[in-house]
Amino acid sequence: MNTKLTLTIEKEVIEKAKRYAKQKNRSLSDIIENYLKILTIEERKQSDQPLNPIVKSLKGSFKTSKKLDYKKELEKRLEEKYF
Repeated sequence: MNTKLTLTIEKEVIEKAKRYAKQKNRSLSDIIENYLKILTIEERKQSDQPLNPIVKSLKGSFKTSKKLDYKKELEKRLEEKYF
């Protein structure tokens, strides 16, 4: 089942992407859908891989407050950095 998705992308990027899609005889929606499929497959593959020994040794090496919402904290830091 297909669902409509609205994206906000720079006009120049959209124009270039449309030209690319036309050259490849594909729709822009098809290209984006396939790209997202590839991203999610790669993410799944990476999560199945064992941790690098150095990363594994660092895992759990520091503690944070139980009250810390890391998703909100990450969002806040990214907004500070990019906006």
